[in-house]
Amino acid sequence: MRKLTVNTFISLDGVMQAPGGPQEDPTGGFTHGGWNATFWDGVMGEAMSKDFDKPTDLLLGRKTYEIFAAHWPYVTGDPVADRLNGMTKYVASRTLERVDWSGSNLLEGDAGDAVAELKRQPGPDLQVHGSGGLLQTLLSRDLVDEFGVWTFPLLLGHGKRLFGGGTVPAGLRLVDSQVSTTGVIIASYRRDGDVPLGSFQLAEPTEAELRRRTALGN
Repeated sequence: MRKLTVNTFISLDGVMQAPGGPQEDPTGGFTHGGWNATFWDGVMGEAMSKDFDKPTDLLLGRKTYEIFAAHWPYVTGDPVADRLNGMTKYVASRTLERVDWSGSNLLEGDAGDAVAELKRQPGPDLQVHGSGGLLQTLLSRDLVDEFGVWTFPLLLGHGKRLFGGGTVPAGLRLVDSQVSTTGVIIASYRRDGDVPLGSFQLAEPTEAELRRRTALGN
């Protein structure tokens, strides 16, 4: 079974919409596009390169695919660009009829079913970047094995969030974390069973305990 990892940037209040630029995704009247551009440092660059050094295939939604395909094929002399351009890429879209970026494959039918089948096939693990709409399908189908979440120290107030209402409850385990010089928390979480439950509620005293307290004058 291939592992599926989600890599995403979010604000402290959970918004993932349009981190890279004002025109990336202004839907819903979102006016804070480009909110992560000023935070990048060497720590983040090394972490990003490490993610792309692993043998992996890319899984993308339509909008993220179009953003990537309009940029990365034209970047030269950059290790990340070289890695992305050489990867096998799977694109989930209801509207695209073809995908021209080298190594790209258009998934057919229901996205959740197609990704579940991809995970069953032999091959490298799968990484999702951005792709907010596709992520909601993956979360509702409980198809994500690991989350790489980069939390930026700002509040955006509104916008598309990583975890929507259809997210399946699950336990997670922190497997790695570091902090950039600009205050970005780079953390990896792995699926770890069900939500662990407990209680801080004090137990009701037994009759014997009540009699003992009465005898002690309490």
